[in-house]
Amino acid sequence: MNERDSEQVARMFVEGGYTLTREEQDADAILVNTCSVRDQAEQKALGKMGMMGKHREKRGHVVYGFMGCMAQSRGEELFDRVPHLDLVVGTQKYHRVFGYVDDILRRRQEERMDDPSMALEGHTVEEGASSPAPGEGRLVDTGLEKDSQNTIRDHVVAGKQATAFVSIMQGCNMRCSFCIVPDTRGRERGRPIPDVVEEVERLAQQGTREVTLLGQIVNLYGRTEFAKVNGKSPFVQLLEAVHEVEGIERIRFTSPHPIGYRDDLVEAFTYLPKLCSHIHFPMQSGSDRILKAMRRPYRNEKFITICEKMKAARADLAITTDIIVGFPTETEEDFQATVDCVKRLQFDNSFIFRYSKRKDTPAAEMEGQIPERVKEERNQELLKIQGEIATRKNAALIGTRQEILCTGPSKTNKERLSGRTTQNKIVIFDGDETRLTGEILEVDIEDSTGFTLFGKIVTRG
Repeated sequence: MNERDSEQVARMFVEGGYTLTREEQDADAILVNTCSVRDQAEQKALGKMGMMGKHREKRGHVVYGFMGCMAQSRGEELFDRVPHLDLVVGTQKYHRVFGYVDDILRRRQEERMDDPSMALEGHTVEEGASSPAPGEGRLVDTGLEKDSQNTIRDHVVAGKQATAFVSIMQGCNMRCSFCIVPDTRGRERGRPIPDVVEEVERLAQQGTREVTLLGQIVNLYGRTEFAKVNGKSPFVQLLEAVHEVEGIERIRFTSPHPIGYRDDLVEAFTYLPKLCSHIHFPMQSGSDRILKAMRRPYRNEKFITICEKMKAARADLAITTDIIVGFPTETEEDFQATVDCVKRLQFDNSFIFRYSKRKDTPAAEMEGQIPERVKEERNQELLKIQGEIATRKNAALIGTRQEILCTGPSKTNKERLSGRTTQNKIVIFDGDETRLTGEILEVDIEDSTGFTLFGKIVTRG
């Protein structure tokens, strides 16, 4: 979701005449889009921004800003943590970031040009710019804004882009006791179906073959704004509409919630072939007692039932999940219930997190906080179990032929190409980047190293 929001901000800078750069030392503005799901993410963002302050020593005009969830939750206090920070913009104001940054840069450059001493020394505007005085020009915008969900709609298409994220809603009405998202993202707000379809059509015209629909609880899209039609939820109506877009070959969505995962969505997998055979379906815990403490309004058996219905609807379905270990008061019995469920459902992958306190959440104040040592032990045990399951499942694919969408060079080896199966499994293979990126190919799987498959393109005679 942050990646999609960042792309929207980048598009506005490009349209405003700026050029994107991967080199920090060349940038006139450095913006960090932040996450607050775990403390580690916040600390990483603070550390990164702290280190980047060194660029101001030589280029005093540079604008530094935080965006996103941490910006929303911490606001003004971030200026105390990062003295060179200029801008803090919350989750409903991404569309205003460009204007804020552009104004600050123009003001600094004008001040620089008006300084006669600098002109006499022959510096460029950037080279000799002095750093702003402490507190100068600091700007915070974390307010709510009506219809902000409709502002995340533009993309930066560099070359052939095989896949794209499409934001269909913002916010969350659920109040899980461990989660800060309802406070940082606000209440659920859905975009109109025609607007989403129009965005997908533009992507298809530019060569995109696969879209991933994004929402904090994506299957609850539109439940407070749009009506059911013929017993179908707004989300299923949206899936059907996107399915009709010519040029789009694959549709994914993330992340659904057991609440609202109804039979109409299960059935959609039986008649919408473009829906990929993969869902990321957060379980969080296998213990009913812990689920209740988490304020997850379902029992584990309901979660299992939905998974089994989905596998019945699509025989080759892969399911991945999120799990939190070490939630306050979690006993060995509670943890074992999670282990048992992982073994029963045989997830293709699990993203396993040690519980992390988040500011202003009920779970942070609960008694029975689990020692870090115990959290780590449980984390490692579950990782080992999941690793064995994933390794076995992927090994079983050796010798099979898989259909993949080529997404371009591999992230770990630029000399090779990467693609994903409909089950979202990564496949590495050799081929021509220019010719194959964005193409759907058949690959014979020759090897596996746990979570990654390796293969050879099937050549046609």
